[in-house]
Parts: sequence; C-alpha cells; structure tokens
Amino acid sequence: MTPDQNKPVPPGWVGGFAESNPAFAYPDPDLSSLPLLENMANIDLLDRQQAVLWPEFSWETVPGTPDSRAYQMFAPDISRVGYTNAGRVYSVICPQQGACSPSFGTLNIEVSVTGQRGWVDEPSRTVAADLTVEGKIWFSPSAVQSPLVQLLWDLFSTTGRPFPADKKQAIRVPIHRHGEPSEPVLPGRSGQTDWFPVPPFAEHYDTAWAVANLAAEIAPIALTGDELVDDFNELVMSVFNLSSGNLLAPGNLLTWNVWFTEPAIVDRVEWREHAEKWRTSIDACHGPEGSQPRYFDGRPFKPDLAAVAAEQTAITAFIEKHAQTT
Repeated sequence: MTPDQNKPVPPGWVGGFAESNPAFAYPDPDLSSLPLLENMANIDLLDRQQAVLWPEFSWETVPGTPDSRAYQMFAPDISRVGYTNAGRVYSVICPQQGACSPSFGTLNIEVSVTGQRGWVDEPSRTVAADLTVEGKIWFSPSAVQSPLVQLLWDLFSTTGRPFPADKKQAIRVPIHRHGEPSEPVLPGRSGQTDWFPVPPFAEHYDTAWAVANLAAEIAPIALTGDELVDDFNELVMSVFNLSSGNLLAPGNLLTWNVWFTEPAIVDRVEWREHAEKWRTSIDACHGPEGSQPRYFDGRPFKPDLAAVAAEQTAITAFIEKHAQTT
C-alpha cells in the first residue's frame, strides 16, 4: 500500500538536494557527510514542511515477549519536518505524550531531537533523515498539585535541588541505535518499519501523504552524581515504566512510524512559535493527547494491580530512605 496520492501540494518545490551526493540515495542512504545541526539554529532557511499528524509508537510491554507489544499514537500535530525548496532538512520538531501513573498522576514524555541532518524529496514522497534524540520525563501541572508530589518536591526544595516539574528540569534518558550503545545517531527512513506487524488502527494510508520510521534503544537514565536526585529519578522512571508498560525501560526498543500530511509552506514566525509552545511542556492535562496504548488486537493496555502496588512500595521506600536526610 502507498499513502494517498491526491493531496494538494503548494508550488515552489525545486528539489535537487537528495541527488547532490550519490551516497544519499536509497536503498541505504549514507548521510554521514552532512553535519548534525542544532535543531533551532537554521529556522530562517526553512521553506517547506510536513507535519506529523499521526506519530505511531510501538514497544514490548514485557521486553523480549513479542505478544506483549503495544501500539500508541502520541499527541498529534506537534512533530514536523522542515526543509528548503531544494529538500535539505534543517529542523525536526519532536513528538510528545502524557502517561498516567496511579500514584503520581500525569507524567509527560518527549522524544527530544538534539541534532538532525537529511533530505526530503517531494515527487517521490521519500525522506532520509538522521537524528540524535533524548528522552525527557517531567511532571504535568496536575501531578504537581497532588499531595504526594508536593511532599516529594518539598524534599528537594529544602536543599535547593531542582525538581522535574517542567521540561527544563526533566529527567533525561539517553537513547542510541539498536544494539549499538556507542552510536547515538538514529536513521529515519521512508516506509513503515518491517520489524513487526502493524495493526490497521495504527496505519493511515487513507489519509496520510507519506510515512517514515525510526527505532531507538533505551539506555539507563543520565546520572547527576547527587544520590537523592539520582534515587528520585530512578523512582520516577520505575513508576513511569510500571504505568506505561516499560515504554522507557533500559534495553527496550522503541519504534515509531511517523505519518506526514502533505507539504506546506513554512511560516517561519509560526514555526518558532510552535516550537517554543511545545519547548517548555505539552501540559498533558490540557494539551493535545494521543491514543491510549493498545495491543495488536485492539485490547487496551492497562497496568496490573501488582504494578500499582509496586509503585506504592517504591515510593514508600524512597521517602523512608531520604526523609531523614534532607
């Protein structure tokens, strides 16, 4: 199947960048001759864009067990790829989503793009882009209002430690290429992933203009060197993974198919405003939300009662360990 071929495309396309180096070509594009560029450094060079209206993520809720695979569309219409009339990629805005913990409330997750390079070719509806990314986790406004989170925040504030109540102070999760811990560059390539079957509810051939895919392996969280902060970050990640079905569990493989809308002209002021709007927080309590995670057959993923009990046990152990030391 191919994406819908009847969407209108604005004039102005020139092309040529994808063909400027034979190494860029499919079936195995090599983009290593291009520098990895900071994501917001070249907005004034953007001419065209494709929005990601359907960012479809997938992972095994029990790592190593294929039947446990879940599928979830992250918040729509946040992510997009921006490029020149010639087709050189200069910016990629990243996907976000919220996950609800029975103990903490809503936690926000973002796959932050830290570097990018690549090309888009509109006539063939193809793209090749390398990304470096980082996972970020922080508390939503509703979670911050809960008595439990306030108690934990107080443990931090009494000693001047930063609390992950916004993206600036987010818990950072390194991400690398599958099976290559020392390789941070992830290849984004056209088409859906062929690593596993994709259910019909996660496909958008009838409405999308094009589709591409990426895959990333999750690494342990970045340590700060502060025992309380590192213990707390490990606690939050443990709770998050219990609630989300190991979405960011170390060693798990996170894959996403990004379904694009048709090309559009970039309004550079709007691009900056759009990026800034989502730079600080999705505000999962009130912002756009994607789907709930589901298995291949459509059954919803739900944390079991043991996971909820494990959350409470982990939180209690953390408070008992640190309440007397702050």
